[in-house]
Amino acid sequence: MFDSLAEKLQQALSEVRNRGTLTEQDIDVAMREIRLALLEADVNFKVVRQFTAQLKERCLGAEIVGRLNASQQVVKIVAEELTALMGGASASLSFSPRPPTVILMAGLQGSGKTTATAKLARHLREEHSSTVALAACDVYRPAAVEQLVKVGAQAGAAVYEQGTDRDPVDIARWALERAREEGKDVLIVDTSGRLHVDEQLMAELVRIRDAVKPHDVLLVLDAMTGQDAVNVAESFAEAVQFDGVVLSKLDGDARGGAALSVKAVTHKPILFASTGERLEQFERFHPDRMAQRILGMGDVMSLIEKAESQFDQDDALELERKLRRNEFGLDDFLSQLRLIRKMGPLTSLLGMIPGVSGAQLQNTEVDERELDRIAAIILSMTPEERRRPELIKGSRRLRIARGSGTNVQHVNRLVKQFEQMRKVMRGVGRGKMPDIGALLRDPR
Repeated sequence: MFDSLAEKLQQALSEVRNRGTLTEQDIDVAMREIRLALLEADVNFKVVRQFTAQLKERCLGAEIVGRLNASQQVVKIVAEELTALMGGASASLSFSPRPPTVILMAGLQGSGKTTATAKLARHLREEHSSTVALAACDVYRPAAVEQLVKVGAQAGAAVYEQGTDRDPVDIARWALERAREEGKDVLIVDTSGRLHVDEQLMAELVRIRDAVKPHDVLLVLDAMTGQDAVNVAESFAEAVQFDGVVLSKLDGDARGGAALSVKAVTHKPILFASTGERLEQFERFHPDRMAQRILGMGDVMSLIEKAESQFDQDDALELERKLRRNEFGLDDFLSQLRLIRKMGPLTSLLGMIPGVSGAQLQNTEVDERELDRIAAIILSMTPEERRRPELIKGSRRLRIARGSGTNVQHVNRLVKQFEQMRKVMRGVGRGKMPDIGALLRDPR
């Protein structure tokens, strides 16, 4: 995510960090490098010009020229300005005091709108305990209704559909009435993807909006299209005023042009970001956290929130009890690995750790399949072997290797490293987690 932009900005600021004191010329050089990095990231050129001008003004106004530790102040200012550029404070949906809250989804063909609709439904169900219904109003794209029914079921949402022969405005109106009758908290209306130059479809979107009177109109933008996404947002704003943006495919965006431009150009906040293909890879967009990640400062708050969403307090206390009594077994270890995996791809989690750059992640060999291999090995053991790994000798190791479809070397390695880890964990205090990095590298 934003690897190219992050690498270039961090490189530009590294020159500043390496200097004890700064001259005005040093600041000019840094601003030029930052300007080039943003332009290469496909950020709107007007936005770049305003951003660097504001940045330079703040740096000079902070009276840091000639002072020690001036570089720290420059980095702090850059982080603050990046945060402001992407919207400042995190924005939220407008929930109605009288349900259902109606959310209208709009976007171009191929922007990932239907998938984003299901992801939003899951997010609202998981984070807000909302009962959610989806209105299938995309009647033009082949199999769009079937797709929404499928992903809607995966998200735990009801899907209201009447096929593809009805007027989408009538479907939307009918779905709203049904959501009211069934007492749903939220109705999300999935509309047809359209070209922003298609006046007929844009007029239809306006009619759907007028029919259901949504509390929020969200525009789904493909982050990978960069500046084109911003142009789309401007065109949509002229026809249908939207309240916020959902950035799809953010995980594939190495440049960051859309995320850094859309708020400044449209004055509409980014509310959510899709960070992967799975339904759970969808999160609120926090400008301050994103700025910190771009500058290599990590995103500890998001990492903590992901952990808190998966770890149950009672389970954590039970785990602590087992650690203190040296009763931590391979069953417990497997449970922890599964919880960590639910938090998202390991490379994504590593990217939230301060000081870990995109370049470092590219050079880090993390084999996600090793988690499946570890699980297969553990599940091929008897309950007693999982409780007492020291029992696993010679013929037992061969049996486990055959049962898990691995080899004796894999089993040896897991048993040895688990024993080493258990020794370390005997002295682990509350809240500490073992380093599983070595377990995730291919043993070749």
